[in-house]
Amino acid sequence: MSDYIFMLESHLSTEQDHAIDQVQKAAGQANVNLFLTGGAMRDMLAGFRIRDLDFTVEGNALKLAKTVAEEGKAELVAVDENRRCAELVFPPGVTVQIAMSRQEKYARPGGRPQVTSATIQEDLRGRDFTCNAIALSLNKASRGLLLDPLNGLADIERRELRLVSPYGFYDDPSRLLRLMRFRVRLAFTIEQRTEMQVANACAAEIAKLITPRTLMEELKRIALEDNPAEIMRLLEEAGLWVLFSPALVGAKANAAGLAKLEKAIHLVPDEQRFRSARLGPFLYAVSEKLSPKEKQAFVKSMEMRKAEADLWLKLEARAKKLERALRSARLRKASQVYFLVAKAEPDEILFLLYRSPLRPVQERLRNFFQRYSPAVQEITPEEWAAVDSKAAGRRGKAREEFIANRLDRRIRKPAPVPPPPPIEAAILRRPQ
Repeated sequence: MSDYIFMLESHLSTEQDHAIDQVQKAAGQANVNLFLTGGAMRDMLAGFRIRDLDFTVEGNALKLAKTVAEEGKAELVAVDENRRCAELVFPPGVTVQIAMSRQEKYARPGGRPQVTSATIQEDLRGRDFTCNAIALSLNKASRGLLLDPLNGLADIERRELRLVSPYGFYDDPSRLLRLMRFRVRLAFTIEQRTEMQVANACAAEIAKLITPRTLMEELKRIALEDNPAEIMRLLEEAGLWVLFSPALVGAKANAAGLAKLEKAIHLVPDEQRFRSARLGPFLYAVSEKLSPKEKQAFVKSMEMRKAEADLWLKLEARAKKLERALRSARLRKASQVYFLVAKAEPDEILFLLYRSPLRPVQERLRNFFQRYSPAVQEITPEEWAAVDSKAAGRRGKAREEFIANRLDRRIRKPAPVPPPPPIEAAILRRPQ
């Protein structure tokens, strides 16, 4: 087994491993060359948790994606016909991108690229940063072979971000935003020549060529990060935060709010359902200081779809019901809090952790994540098997009763042990 295959497998969750198996199986049946690329390779080689799986194929990527969706029971959530790539989600939330190995040519800065099929080596040489220009072969004849034409592995070892091409920012100005996001997430420095290219691109104001929808997609990616406040600070320093809305700069740049939201994010588990629920609370915090008129202008300037805007414009009203339930005096048992929060919408939970001023609400949410949920997770498979064997067709109810008993039972304190008598007293009582 290749060392890189072993490294990959040691970084994968069980669900991610299953997704890779499904994609490899479909690629083998279609007789196309398959490679793991992009962020998955960067994170693996840098020692980070792999968030998403990025595949590149020398062949028909969209056809392969549809096959994987049908046979692997994944949901096809997005398709880019121009770039020939698709995004799928496997249960329970494993994100997979399958893209055609391609070359992109830009007639003008920030324009729509002309896309043609290419070899994997040509594809890697056309990427944004060298740390993202590495591939791992998943083909039977060359499985485990590392492709690194731009020495990206050395840049990862130096923890440095280096632009692939001197024209990279002019071809795709959104790479300026991506660079700041990677700098914070990876804690990498920016290579000296790349810093000069950033300065030149900003001086030429090419960032103004980024389309509204591209800005919105990048804002959604920032929302998924663990340190959005730091990303906002770097973007503001570079004069790029204003791109999202002129109203978001200066006194209305809600850095304190984003920092508070980060604390709420770190209280909840790093699970897909909570990570994917960050967009609404993030947009609420970003726009919290804007007037209603400025918020509507923000929606329009980003070309937000109604579903995207509703995620944050209606979030406060939606979370009120959960807040009322959490503050109720009727909520006396740990199990009542557990079942209430376990069934709540993740974005409403994040919002209340961020925004609710009510002490009972904050305490009960924190108890859920710090005490009740860990206690339930400690229930062993053997205990669940014993519960299920006695369930008699009511497994769900039996499990709920078991959880309630586990959370609500009171452990009696042992009776205090009386202190030993003083030595002098013991001597006086000793029989003569």
